[in-house]
Amino acid sequence: MDRVIWKRVWRALLVLALLAAFVLAVIFVTPLVYPFLLGWLLAYAINPIVNLLHHKLKIPRWISVSFSLLLFVAAMLTIVSALVTRIVVEIITLSKSLTSNIDWWRDQFELIVAKPEIQDLIVKLTSFYQDNPNYQETINSRISDTADLVTTTSTNIITYFLNGIVSIITSLPNVATISVVVLLAAFFIGKDWNLHLRRLTNWFPTQIRQSVSAVWLDLKKALFGYLRAQFIMISITAVVVTVGLLIIGVHYAVTIGMLIGLVDLLPYLGVGAAMIPWILYTFIYGNVTLGIELSILYGVILVARQTLEPKVLASSVGLDPLPTLIAMFVGLKLFGVLGLIIGPVSLVILSAIQKANVFKDLYWFIVRGTK
Repeated sequence: MDRVIWKRVWRALLVLALLAAFVLAVIFVTPLVYPFLLGWLLAYAINPIVNLLHHKLKIPRWISVSFSLLLFVAAMLTIVSALVTRIVVEIITLSKSLTSNIDWWRDQFELIVAKPEIQDLIVKLTSFYQDNPNYQETINSRISDTADLVTTTSTNIITYFLNGIVSIITSLPNVATISVVVLLAAFFIGKDWNLHLRRLTNWFPTQIRQSVSAVWLDLKKALFGYLRAQFIMISITAVVVTVGLLIIGVHYAVTIGMLIGLVDLLPYLGVGAAMIPWILYTFIYGNVTLGIELSILYGVILVARQTLEPKVLASSVGLDPLPTLIAMFVGLKLFGVLGLIIGPVSLVILSAIQKANVFKDLYWFIVRGTK
């Protein structure tokens, strides 16, 4: 009996050691080879087009890969250039409009201060300040501390913004180099896709290949289906918001539409996290017409999402709301904003592994030494 227990402990330790080695390899090796992983993903993405050109049109595979990569690069450059140009123009327009908003708030502040009630309050505060010299030093200290805090916060915000711009500019050569490596890796991987696939599968025993194949098939349906569904829903939100803002006549509609589309990633809050404060601001600002129009647009977005989301998610593997919320929160704590995507993706991967009975196989390996 002791021998059986020791064998189980040994197999459990072996599984844990292999799992730890895999995690460490992912942590330390991924930063070194991530351009080639991106190249593999790109080669996998364009592989259907390459196979179509190669098998149907009888075009040599290396030419098919080259054409597909050129098509991808041209599409990306066109989209990015158009978006950057539009965003820059609208940011300039937005910065100009801030001046008028600041003037409006200054006028409103002056009107409030000019009211008799406020003037009486100011007189009372001034009298209290003059009649109580013991409090003058404390009050002056608090005012000085508040001014220092505002100054420091403003300086930090400006410094952070400028440092971000400098970091983006200085990272452009590195991004260009990595992009070239990714494209070259995608070319060589895509050119000999079947050869590399055979070599990779020959490294593993048949039993492991079967488990990995089952995980991969389920993962393709779940993970890529989930990502595709999220991308479609974000795109729908961004397009509806942009078109609605253009109809209303709001400036920098494209920029706002893209930002609200990204905000749509937030669990449960979604578009409301951006639209509701904006609607309230317009009513406070006094622009009732714009507030009503934005409210109607928000209603249209909600109806469109409720109508289209079930159909979009029907082709993908949906996740329960509670586990998804937990995964997003844990991802946010561990990886920051990017964790909002990493969390659900990790949950999908674990679900695919569970459906492929990998955990069950590991359990029987520990208990019996076999499945």
